Amino acid sequence: MRALLLLLVMLAGCAAEAPRQVVERRSTMAPAPRGEALLRTAMLRGHNAARAMVDVPPLIWDDRLADDAAAYAATLAREHRFEHAAQPQGPGREGENLWMGTRGAYAFDEMVGHWVDERRYYRAAPTPDFSTTGRWGDVAHYTQIVWRGSAAVGCAIASDVESDYLVCRYSPPGNVVGETAF
Repeated sequence: MRALLLLLVMLAGCAAEAPRQVVERRSTMAPAPRGEALLRTAMLRGHNAARAMVDVPPLIWDDRLADDAAAYAATLAREHRFEHAAQPQGPGREGENLWMGTRGAYAFDEMVGHWVDERRYYRAAPTPDFSTTGRWGDVAHYTQIVWRGSAAVGCAIASDVESDYLVCRYSPPGNVVGETAF
């Protein structure tokens, strides 16, 4: 009985322990390549490859959306926060995808790849019931990328001491309640 009690105490201690950080294996510790042209190319390539897989027309790059994304990415980095922008309902609203990771550690194609990987949770159903997990947020970046009604994208990145903040803006916005992605 005493051994069983000791085992239960040890297991309880393990459950209370904080989860360990998962560190991805990297072939080099050099910072990932950066630059506006590289960002634009990687984002369009990643977005449009995902859209082609579901027979949705490609997105075009929009400098106004990229400027809006740059302003908000700078705000996130300056304020060290990670949350969607408050936007008005109706005309002028932009779709938005956010990504945050260790500064300089991720290439742009890896960033967009994290969003596209959400397709594994996608099911063809109206928003917000399009996730096999029951949590629409598990697939909402992917659905914004492949949203049939979206025609343009603009992205930007900003950094603070520790993190990169990627913001992509879309027009017209996706993830409209009651509608399907494609």
